Amino acid sequence: MRNMETLKQQLCKILYKIGALKFGTFKLTSGKISPYYIDLRIIPSFPDAFHKICSLYAELIRDGVRVENFQRIAGIPTAGLPFASVVAYNLNKPFVYTRPTQRKHGRERRVEGLLVSGDVVLPLDDLITSGKSLVKAISAIRAEGGIVNDAVVLINREEGGKEKLAKENVDLHYVLNASEAANTLYDAGAISRNELNTILKQRKE
Repeated sequence: MRNMETLKQQLCKILYKIGALKFGTFKLTSGKISPYYIDLRIIPSFPDAFHKICSLYAELIRDGVRVENFQRIAGIPTAGLPFASVVAYNLNKPFVYTRPTQRKHGRERRVEGLLVSGDVVLPLDDLITSGKSLVKAISAIRAEGGIVNDAVVLINREEGGKEKLAKENVDLHYVLNASEAANTLYDAGAISRNELNTILKQRKE
């Protein structure tokens, strides 16, 4: 992708500017304990950053997936929902979203919005670690007749998620690897050598 390096630089600048990268002890959605956390949930609280991030998603989709290759965008709860809804609007694509659990009332569906059997759906989340949340969402979409060939995130933490999606025959598209973000921020003087090694060590594990 000709603009990928530009996208990576833009994303790293945003992460640094809004303080999205934290170090400490954090329990991730997967249940795994991590010595660092990339908090993309705060991005919608910064309108300029939110606008730029949604533009990065759209650029990635246009060049990597191509808009003619899918009919609908699916938001993944909860962090992926604000991004997916705006990106779907900007790309003029119908928006749906998956639920963490099946509703026990109404239509009792796992996918909210209009999903027609045979529709190709593009799941969109903020980042991927183990891939558990995305695989769960993909399963829900497929159970209701949707077709999933690709998925999109901003950051791949390089902890097995991409490989897990590959086993589901889904190609993962992302702007940045965690190691790339760490090296770029280190080169810019935004994080220390110890912090860089913390991220790289977690990736290898």
